[in-house]
Amino acid sequence: MSKVLSAVAWPYANGPRHIGHVAGFGVPSDVFSRYMRMAGHDVLMVSGSDEHGTPILVLADKLGKSAIDVVNTNHEVIARELADLGCSYDLYTRTTTGNHYGVVQELFRQCEANGYFTTQAQQVALEPATGRTLPDRYIEGTCPICKYAEARGDQCDNCGNQLDPADLIDPKSKITGATPDFVETEHWFLDLPALAKSLGAWLDEREASGTWRPNVIKFSQNILKEIRPRAMTRDIDWGIPVPGWEDQPTKRFYVWFDAVIGYLSASIEWARRLDQPDRWREWWNAPEALSYYFMGKDNIVFHAQIWPAELLAYNGAGDKGGEPGEFGTLNLPTEVVSSEFLTMGDQQFSSSRGHVLYVRDVLERYGPDPLRYFICAAGPETSDAAFTWSEFVTRNNSELVAGWGNLVNRTATMVAKSFGEIPPRGELEPVDEEILAAVHEGFATVGDLLGHHKLRSAVAAAMRVVADVNKYLTVTEPFKMKDESQRERLGTVLHVALQCVSDCNTLLAPFVPHAANRVHEVLGGDGAFMPMPRIDTVDELDRDSGAGHASYPVITGDYTTTPAWESRPITVGTPIAKPTPVFTKLDPSVVEEELARVEG
Repeated sequence: MSKVLSAVAWPYANGPRHIGHVAGFGVPSDVFSRYMRMAGHDVLMVSGSDEHGTPILVLADKLGKSAIDVVNTNHEVIARELADLGCSYDLYTRTTTGNHYGVVQELFRQCEANGYFTTQAQQVALEPATGRTLPDRYIEGTCPICKYAEARGDQCDNCGNQLDPADLIDPKSKITGATPDFVETEHWFLDLPALAKSLGAWLDEREASGTWRPNVIKFSQNILKEIRPRAMTRDIDWGIPVPGWEDQPTKRFYVWFDAVIGYLSASIEWARRLDQPDRWREWWNAPEALSYYFMGKDNIVFHAQIWPAELLAYNGAGDKGGEPGEFGTLNLPTEVVSSEFLTMGDQQFSSSRGHVLYVRDVLERYGPDPLRYFICAAGPETSDAAFTWSEFVTRNNSELVAGWGNLVNRTATMVAKSFGEIPPRGELEPVDEEILAAVHEGFATVGDLLGHHKLRSAVAAAMRVVADVNKYLTVTEPFKMKDESQRERLGTVLHVALQCVSDCNTLLAPFVPHAANRVHEVLGGDGAFMPMPRIDTVDELDRDSGAGHASYPVITGDYTTTPAWESRPITVGTPIAKPTPVFTKLDPSVVEEELARVEG
């Protein structure tokens, strides 16, 4: 059994999530985490709402609210969306807590003590109308390297190079369209060049492991070629105060410096809330522990360069040497599991541009199963993938309903009608042994694919097993066994079919856990088969720090009852009632209705 950290990207608290977000970080991380728990590993799945930065202030001004009011509202909205989607976090918290403030400041102090933070002047962009610092991502212009016309002030999404706002050709504010004013001001810079050698060696080691997706490892290695110091503070009054600059209240940490530290701070908060304050170390200090980071491809830079650099600097593992602080030597990521983009038709999801489909709307109209299944079966693993309503409806109807749902329903219906309970199994014939062997083999096949983050192949393999069991019923024809002399054989076939359905439910449980619980009930099971997350309101641990919360909602859960990744023999005599459908068939008119909503 391994210690497995499932580190999930922190959603920015500027509003509800769209399905492009959860296709990149939410569903892939949950499927993996659920599978790893089933496979016997000790999983710690953490994340939270990313709540600092100028975009929150811009939104607050627009709404006529305070920044804290905005993030309080949006944090709860996002947490409920993710919990309803079934994301099984051990802790989903937020970056405005006192615990997070303290962890961020500790990392800065040790990195600075080790010599990896230096101060220098920087050209900073200001919004002319307000004099407020413009965040890098709110400045757009032409990339000086590849001439892409919509490069951002922190990086170019076309060529992947790190940029500064002053590098852009013809920079414009994305808020007002005005040309920013550039002024010189002092900031703390992370000395990335002093960490480049160690970063390169780590990435080469990860490439040699052969576990990273090729597009991620190559992109990560390429960004090292133009590495340079990067500012980790901003002129802003909404964020975490900088130790030593207490007399400068408008100097705060860059939101991306503090956000990635959230993986560590959330782990520490989780342990503190268990009253086992050092337990997080099992995932962070033990060299044999594994850690997987889930996000979309636009965040590769921060997870394959900035965060590992911060960890190396804290550990004292760069050119300048040094020693770890009170948190000890911290593990670097085992793998950065970055997905490409899910597009809406042929356009990238973008709330600001109106190309958006919110998670909450899909959950309320169709429930979590069709959305989770679509993302697993057709999501953007190693290349961009398009969401279309026609494919959404088709996959739900032809695969979930006609494939898996039909198998569950027809098997349970025949058992309920002929026996009312799970019948005993007589002597097996070759056709019975073959299907049982095929289903058993599915555990190894699907499990290996899930362990390597190949969700599309994994769910396809699981559905092929479902198809094999459906074929078994077609071949054996239990529905024709009406004579009393065939009753023993009928019982055997239906017993075998129910065993296969039970095992298929295990194979599909990481993908569609809500449906797995309904199938478990159809098969006469008690309680929840797959544990679900819940939202708790917790007290602030450090009331003298943070943003001043007294309490706040978190996602958590008890996943100790997660079933094992193996076949469980069904129990003869278990009552089986006539089932209700596990999935809902969608009318083809859904496509036109949803397209009309977008156009409207």
